[in-house]
Amino acid sequence: MKNTLLALGLTAALVAPLTAEAFTTPDGVRVNPVNDLIFEVIPQSSGSFSEFWCGASEYARRVKGAQWLDTIYVVQGRGTSVTTGRRSAVQFTLSPEQVGVSPPPQGWLALGIKPGNRMSVQQARSYCDRSPVRL
Repeated sequence: MKNTLLALGLTAALVAPLTAEAFTTPDGVRVNPVNDLIFEVIPQSSGSFSEFWCGASEYARRVKGAQWLDTIYVVQGRGTSVTTGRRSAVQFTLSPEQVGVSPPPQGWLALGIKPGNRMSVQQARSYCDRSPVRL
């Protein structure tokens, strides 16, 4: 009985940290939690608009449990990753009020990667389906 409890305790201790581990999209874009509310998308190279939004969408949906109509907000535009030190990363959140992000005024096109820019999880997911143009 004592060994069973010990084994269960060790299993729980090993499984718990996995929720805070990095997530990687099928295209190799890495997403790391910065804290409970902010996550950063880190592409393999300098990163494209599509890679950042696709990574944010995949993480929000698969790890954070966001719904398709939930909105993802940019917290910090392209800059150095705080979790890896890589040169190119963008930070996102699903909770803008709690992290102090103010979206641009209603009616503005806000599809960039600057603080406050936003789109739905579903809209961001559409950037995952973009095939590279080959000539």
